[in-house]
Amino acid sequence: MEQLRLQSLQAVVFDMDGLMFDSERYIQTAWNQAGTILGYGTLGDHIEKTLGFNGTKRREFFLDLCGQDFPYDEFLELYRSLYFDRVRKEGIPAKEGLHETLEILKELGIPMGVATSSSRENTLKNLEREKITDYFETVITGDMIRHGKPEPDIYLEACRQLKAEPRYAIALEDAVNGIKAAARAGMMPVMIPDLIKDTTQVDDLLFGKYRSLSEFAKEIRNSLGHPEGKEGEED
Repeated sequence: MEQLRLQSLQAVVFDMDGLMFDSERYIQTAWNQAGTILGYGTLGDHIEKTLGFNGTKRREFFLDLCGQDFPYDEFLELYRSLYFDRVRKEGIPAKEGLHETLEILKELGIPMGVATSSSRENTLKNLEREKITDYFETVITGDMIRHGKPEPDIYLEACRQLKAEPRYAIALEDAVNGIKAAARAGMMPVMIPDLIKDTTQVDDLLFGKYRSLSEFAKEIRNSLGHPEGKEGEED
């Protein structure tokens, strides 16, 4: 990562699904189940194309894909029911390094926010369930903005509320649409891919790319805090 901008870091904004929580696989399975029940077959393979979409854009996608008579509201209700049934039974695993990253950024005094296309209700439930709500100074959700990712609105609003200049704020993302949104907002887009295997279409936009939040946390600690294993050593 470019050290000059990193040294001036003012905020870090987290995506949620696929970045903080391993929820996209749950959603993919629920889409397959709901699509099959409604007679449209398995629809989960299309999730990669809609990652980062808010509700309006996702509705448009499915109507274009399956036809204007596709019962989207019924599909939405059914897949959400299947998804939340599984969440209640199994919970949603946090991604590797989530708590470590939050703690390091907190210790460094870097403000944090959330910018997710998910609903506010679902987002707050996830944060509360994982007991991480208090780490974040602001939570911006897809139902709070007019234009979803890949438009920059959600990230611009997060930076505004965090009182951070976008060019000195990192956006942590797992999805192409999220990276595009962060880049259009003028932020430092950092990608930690989840379901997406081919990131070539956005590689030129990236400030950094890591295999996990743990790897990102190590980079931040070594760049802005004490290098790993050096805490407490005297000069």
